[in-house]
Amino acid sequence: MIRKILIVDDSPISRKMLKSCLPKEREFEIVEAGDGMAGLEMFKQHEPDLTFMDLTMPVMDGAHSLAEIMKYKSDAVVVVCTADVQIKSISRVLELGAYHVVKKPTTRENISKTLVMMEEGGR
Repeated sequence: MIRKILIVDDSPISRKMLKSCLPKEREFEIVEAGDGMAGLEMFKQHEPDLTFMDLTMPVMDGAHSLAEIMKYKSDAVVVVCTADVQIKSISRVLELGAYHVVKKPTTRENISKTLVMMEEGGR
């Protein structure tokens, strides 16, 4: 069961859009970070059930943050949300341990499918 979600994105608008895509009938504890370094620290502090991670961010990009999170907790569930849909980028984050990749802009349907997939143990 997903209770705590970390959203890591340098765009406050993107974080707000992603939150608006989460099912309204469920209550989640949501924590946020504006760059990959802050996201790594928030992950360690809160140990969320699910992390949504942008790739292009200042201080530390999402791929580096993902790699560090996976070193810290190898079974972390990190969903990359990105506008970069190049096969090379997607393959790289999946190799680093991303659970799934969702194309930006996020939609309620994509986020709902991702939550169901995660809770049912699929990919």
